[in-house]
Amino acid sequence: MRNSITRLANITIVGLKSIARNKMRSLLTALGVVIGVACVIVSVGIGAGVAASVNEMIASLGSNFIMIMPGAATQSGARIFTGSSTLTEDDALAIQRECPAVAYVSPNLRTNGQVVAGELNWGTQVLGVGVDWPQIRAWNNSDGSFFTEGDIRAGAKVAVLGATVAENLFPNGDAVDSTIRIKNVPFRVVGVLERKGGNMMGDQDDIIVAPYTTVQKRLMGQNRFGMIIASAASADQVEEAMEQIEALLKQRHRIPPGGDADFMMRSQEEMARAQQQQVDMMRYLLLGIAIVSLVVGGIGIMNIMLVSVTERTREIGIRMAIGARGRHVLLQFLFEAVTLSLFGGLIGVLLGVGVARAFAKIANWPMVISPTAIGVAFAVSVTIGVFFGFYPARKASRLDPIDALRYE
Repeated sequence: MRNSITRLANITIVGLKSIARNKMRSLLTALGVVIGVACVIVSVGIGAGVAASVNEMIASLGSNFIMIMPGAATQSGARIFTGSSTLTEDDALAIQRECPAVAYVSPNLRTNGQVVAGELNWGTQVLGVGVDWPQIRAWNNSDGSFFTEGDIRAGAKVAVLGATVAENLFPNGDAVDSTIRIKNVPFRVVGVLERKGGNMMGDQDDIIVAPYTTVQKRLMGQNRFGMIIASAASADQVEEAMEQIEALLKQRHRIPPGGDADFMMRSQEEMARAQQQQVDMMRYLLLGIAIVSLVVGGIGIMNIMLVSVTERTREIGIRMAIGARGRHVLLQFLFEAVTLSLFGGLIGVLLGVGVARAFAKIANWPMVISPTAIGVAFAVSVTIGVFFGFYPARKASRLDPIDALRYE
């Protein structure tokens, strides 16, 4: 037992001295592993951060969320996107009236405009929606109230501000009952929305919400909707609600049986699945790059260790001549390879965490660094050292002592 410990200590000392004698070469040897491990940590961090952000964004849309959007049309036997919408106010009212699985419905128009309040101005997007919009989006007011059905029918010039708009136009917090001008049209502010926060698509609070009838007539001059949003009565009824909406709109738009609809629908779950697929593709791409870097780093370790075996052939012969066995030489060179890999893995972890945090701060990109990712990256670096260091170590252990002593 004592002899084994002594041999292990000698192997460790000899290995460390060998690495220390060639500091620059050892550092360059570990560089591939450094880059590979850093890439693993950054790629996993980006993938996890984007996935969390996507899930948060989808959840922020509301509960049991369904989007009905303009679709393609068939012209001369070909399916093309016409760029125009066939969705009308009557479609929205019919969905609310005739689809029992649908709880809330709201038309949705979007335009951009410069908003002026006193001496301050702010460029933002204006949404034209119905009174069910807060229920669909699960978005309450922090101040004041939402507009009413009477405001919708009257086309009243009233507006509800997002938190970002309210802060920039009314820094003193006196937004409610104030007057703003959107595209030179005066609006009375009746409320301020709760803060939702930002996501991958931008600042959700940088909006103004107004009655869709007002936005149609006063700001856009059109009677079609870019979208109709709805909320199913429950999570279990989302598919049923979509089937009812599809059947109703096909009937209203006179789409023949088996014909292509001039609209399309997406549920919250479908959007989540589509976004997750994109995130997974990006994650696999980044991991592929990381794996290639690790393999290149491992090949670098193997090449340098083979050079080291050649350079130290006479040393190996002397060690064997004074009693060292093949397995002792194998363990020594394997120890050196694993040490270089561990050294590279440690620097790679520190570099990866630093780069991930800097990237998240500079690019404002979501990033999640998990201890599991760090542990896996470190374990992979050790595996790389063992796998690519074994062949040079085995070659050294099989040298003939006499031939090794004669080597010049």
